[in-house]
Amino acid sequence: MSKKVIVITGGSAGIGAALARLLGSQGHRLVLAARRERELHEVAHSSGYDAVAVVADVTNREDVFRLKDTAIQKCGRIDVWINNAGRGIVRPVLELTDDDVDQMMTINVKSVLYGMQAVIPHFQERGEGHLINVSSFLATIPWVSVRSAYIAAKAAVDVLTNVLRMDLAEKYPGIHVSLAIPAVVLTEFGQNVIGAPPPRPASVPPNAQTAEDVAAAIASLVDHPRSTLYTNPTSPALIRRYREDPDAFVQQMIRRP
Repeated sequence: MSKKVIVITGGSAGIGAALARLLGSQGHRLVLAARRERELHEVAHSSGYDAVAVVADVTNREDVFRLKDTAIQKCGRIDVWINNAGRGIVRPVLELTDDDVDQMMTINVKSVLYGMQAVIPHFQERGEGHLINVSSFLATIPWVSVRSAYIAAKAAVDVLTNVLRMDLAEKYPGIHVSLAIPAVVLTEFGQNVIGAPPPRPASVPPNAQTAEDVAAAIASLVDHPRSTLYTNPTSPALIRRYREDPDAFVQQMIRRP
């Protein structure tokens, strides 16, 4: 396994922090970005002696390009860029405000777009590189409809990722563009949503994954690039059921306790 220079956004908690610790333990050189300085430095400290912490707001284009420049300055190159930062919402479609939609698109879509536009020219110059955008299986299936604009934003991430892959495929075969798609993950993400967070379930949802589970799956994607990775092996069958008969799926969801 070759050692890589890997940039991870949203690196101060949850999946990003778990991924940083795992990849750091494997000997990769890490550049971690997040807004929360103390938490970010704690994760960097636990992810390898040479991990670089860059306090940045990835909804700001200048911050993202500064992150790219810092990574190249400190490490000489970037091999893998993981767009992981994001935030959810709890708001039904008919209650969404302009501000809700704008925030979801800025946090979840523009941050990814800025990362793509920052690092892909660097990959093109080198003729190789790997972009990983972290999405959600909710972008494919309305499992939790109250996430509304978050689901729409992640669907936009999926489309932009797939289109970019097509744009690069012929001229830059050495550049890999991947979607990592988690399902239910046991992190604080759900408690930090816009709107009132849902009450914590009395028991762990079936087939839920930990941040460490998802990190292990994404680490495997770093080692063996491919276009799409569902971190939870049960997700493809669930999505297939929905696509084959959406009406029956909706009725089943309505009847579930």
